[in-house]
Amino acid sequence: MTLEIITADSLLSTRHGFFTRRGGASSGVFEGLNCGEGSSDQCDAVRINRARVAEAMGVAPGALITMRQVHSAKVAVIEDRAPARREADAMVTDRPGIALGILTADCQPVLFSDPEAGVIGAAHAGWKGALAGILEAVVDAMETLGARRERINAVIGPSISQRAYEVGPEFMETFAARDPQSVHHFARGRADRLHFDLPGYGLSRLGLARVAGAQWTRHCTYSDPQRFYSYRRSVHFKEADYGRLIAAIRL
Repeated sequence: MTLEIITADSLLSTRHGFFTRRGGASSGVFEGLNCGEGSSDQCDAVRINRARVAEAMGVAPGALITMRQVHSAKVAVIEDRAPARREADAMVTDRPGIALGILTADCQPVLFSDPEAGVIGAAHAGWKGALAGILEAVVDAMETLGARRERINAVIGPSISQRAYEVGPEFMETFAARDPQSVHHFARGRADRLHFDLPGYGLSRLGLARVAGAQWTRHCTYSDPQRFYSYRRSVHFKEADYGRLIAAIRL
């Protein structure tokens, strides 16, 4: 099966893609294009999957860079093809031939580009990272490399949608304590349950960062098991593990 790659019109001047799970070598609960080295999938299958992504991005496997993601607001500046693997939840670069890769399974994969400056970025923005300011931190880091926020386009890829993201009242309280305006991204559910709009929150943060444009591809990871991995779905179905989707961008 061939790879399925979702792209966005606002990033078409920069090579990029939000890869679905189709076209991979993994099997079982990981069936498809699992690119998570931290999963319990077979190492050879993950290596093959990542090599297929690198080929689709037009880079060598070693030039597809991913970080050890820890739900932080840390941004790494990538200056060569083989940096020591470090903890960070976003990357920026102005170096051609390097593909920045973000792994997700419900959290937001966000790709950034200022093609005029030749600067790109990629972020893993779960609720913790988004609340801590990971998206704004990427914009700031891109500007240190010569980008300008009024030229930066950002796209949020497949993420868990509000209808599938049920949380408790303490979750909203955490947001309200840090960002009072964030309560607008919660909707009432059954009893005391709430539904959080993670992509909507991401878009609002990008808007406050004053980027040129921001959009969500409007794909829900939880609701489409044929195309996407989902951590929350794996918990609900009591699966032993889950695959990781990859999003990538390069100059």
